[in-house]
Order: sequence, then C-alpha cells, then structure tokens
Amino acid sequence: MSVTYSPKVEALRARVSDFMAENIYPNENALFHASHFSEDRWQPLEILQGIKAKAKEAGLWNLFLPESELGAGLTNSEYAPLAEIMGRSPFAPEAFNCSAPDTGNMEVFVRYGTPAQKEKWLKPLLAGEIRSAFAMTEPNVASSDATNIETSIVRDGDEYVINGMKWWTSGAPDPRCKILIVMGKSDPENPDRYRQQSMILVPNPYPGITMKRALPVFGNDDAPHGHAELIFENVRVPVENMLLGEGRGFEIAQGRLGPGRIHHCMRSIGCAERALERMIRRLSERVAFGKAVAEQSVWRERIAESRIMIDQARLLCLHAAHLMDTVGNKHAKAEIAMIKVVAPNVAGKVVDWAMQAFGGGGMADTWLTNAAVWQRALRFADGPDEVHRDQLGRMEQKKILNTDPNRTGGWGAVMVADGISHPGLPV
Repeated sequence: MSVTYSPKVEALRARVSDFMAENIYPNENALFHASHFSEDRWQPLEILQGIKAKAKEAGLWNLFLPESELGAGLTNSEYAPLAEIMGRSPFAPEAFNCSAPDTGNMEVFVRYGTPAQKEKWLKPLLAGEIRSAFAMTEPNVASSDATNIETSIVRDGDEYVINGMKWWTSGAPDPRCKILIVMGKSDPENPDRYRQQSMILVPNPYPGITMKRALPVFGNDDAPHGHAELIFENVRVPVENMLLGEGRGFEIAQGRLGPGRIHHCMRSIGCAERALERMIRRLSERVAFGKAVAEQSVWRERIAESRIMIDQARLLCLHAAHLMDTVGNKHAKAEIAMIKVVAPNVAGKVVDWAMQAFGGGGMADTWLTNAAVWQRALRFADGPDEVHRDQLGRMEQKKILNTDPNRTGGWGAVMVADGISHPGLPV
C-alpha cells in the first residue's frame, strides 16, 4: 500500500484545512464558552449552525460513507486523512456533518435500513436537519461483553415492547436528536449468544422513555450533545421499526463499529498533532533559568517521542483503513483492534506532555483540557482497551497455534531439522 495521498485527497485536505482556518479555529473560544458556560448551552450552538451552512454550501459535507453514492464517494483510506484534520478541533466533525454517533447511525441506515426507514430517518440525517443516538451500553451489566445486555425487545402483535435501562447514550440530550437505535434482547433463550440481540428504531422523545440524567464526563456535561441515562418502560414501536430482522443485532454492530473506530482514531491523531504543535511553540516562547524551556530538561526527547508515536499510529490506522477497503471489516478486525488501543493512548500521552509544557496554564487552557478528557474517555468508547487487547491476543494465539511450525521456522521445527531431540525444550 502507498502512504501518499491521491491528488483528489490532497485537494480535499487543502480545502478542509482552509475551511478550518477560516471558520473553526477563529470561533473556538466563543464555541467553548457557549457550550460550557452559557445558560442556553443545551440548545444548538448558533455559531456552529452558521459554520455548518457554509460547509454544506462549499460541498464539504458527508465526507464519510464509503461505497455509497450518498456521501462523497471516498474510501476509508481516502476519508481517514480528512478525519485527522477534523480531529484537531472538537467542533469540526459536526461542522462537516461527520460527527459521531450520526456517522455510524447513517451507515447503519445505508447498509441495513429499509427504503421507508431511509426516507424517514437517513434523509434528514444526511441533510443535517436532525441528529441521532445509539443506545447500547447499560448501567447494570458489564457492557464490554454485549451479550450481557438485558434490555428486552418483545413482540406483541404488530408492535415490539421495549423495557430496560441504557446509559452513555451519546447525543440523546440534544434537542435535535429525533431517533435512537436501541440494542436489546429479542430471543434470550437462543443457544447462539450472538443471535439473541436485535436493533430497533425508537423515535425521540417518545412515550415510555425517560431521560434520568445527562451523565457528566470528568465534571463536564458536554452540552449540547450530552450522554444520557435512559429508562425504557413499555415503549411500544411498530414492527417495521426492526432493523434487518430479529437476531441480527450483533451483525449490525460489527458493520457499524469498524468504520466508526477508524474515524475516532484518525481524529485522535489530528488531536495529537495539534497538541505537539502547541507544545513546541510554548516551549520555544517561554524562558526559564536564562534560556528557552525547549533547551532544557527532557523536552526535545518528548518532542521526538511524540513524533515517533504519532507517525506510527497514523501508519497503523491507514493500514487498517486500507484493509477495510480491500478485504473488508471482518478481515481487518485485528488491525482495527490495534489502532483503537494505540491512537487514544498516543494522543493522551502527547496531550499530557503539552499540558505539562504549559505549566499552570495547561490546567486552564480549554482546548488542552478538553482534549485530555476526550482522549481518556475514548479508551472506553466503542469497547475498552482491555477488550480489544484480549481479542487481539486470542487472535494471535489462534494464528500461531494453527500454523504448522515446519512452515514458519518454529523452535521445534529447527530442533528436529538439526537432528536434536530434547523433551525439555519447547515445541
């Protein structure tokens, strides 16, 4: 695979970067203030709405959606460097209608939705007229193993009845959120644990749904997006709201989460790049003990290490995106797991060093503190690090143990080839 970008992608990178310079960065302070301190912070940010209109007019809209004529016609590999640029600001993805969870939900509708579902929900999502949420995680079970999910989806005539609790339903508190994709158990007795779950569409707000609270993230309520704790009490929706069919929930989840993880990771890389740039400028500007801070202590080592880590993470992410484009998400699951662990940890480390470089200002700088919070939170989102590492470890064990050592030069094969027999040595 090539690590260079095509002329088409280079042109889009330039356009997205120029748009950010003209519209996002100059308005960041105002957007931070409106979303953190305004009395109306749970309403759509007026400044951002204006920026979105400009992006739509400029044709920088719905840049994701590989293999669909509804997006920009970009592959995962082509979209990845654009997501990196958007990751430099927490407000940028929404400006281009490329923010989670809407991107993943739109991909669900494109891949698995009926014509009627697409008309009712996908069309306004693509237009940026509404927003959406994905209700999967639950407070009473270890949701990193999604087979634990307890929310029930029971058919009753021409309706499904939903009961249960969800939390970390990102985007649900936003007044623009009009549709929830809910994962629950429709066949809890199925001997196949991965066929017990289904996904179903629930409008929002809707009779029987109570938003208990918007969960804080390290003390921040993340308005106007938010992360809801929801209670479903005898919520009745028509049978046509079922996605793909009963027992297909895991299948949909795998199709949804692969691209979403790549998007998150490339945004993390963009965040790390910006943190490194800010670190270098700060260290060069500040003087202590008679010389620039950059000339002292371990700072050049940290700058170098940041560059190494960021470039390694980017290459791994682009490799995963390339495999998704060429052999499919299922065959790229190891690489997707790797990058989901690597990218947030790299970004979190670089951001932490940048905060240290800013001294006391690092705790007050809004962008840095926001970046630190979200890179830490991303180590939970779309599966915690531990789950991805465990999955990757099992795949590696299976790969090695199912491979003939005589074909790979295993230690046992070498010993036999050399005519050495030693029962105490590993085979």
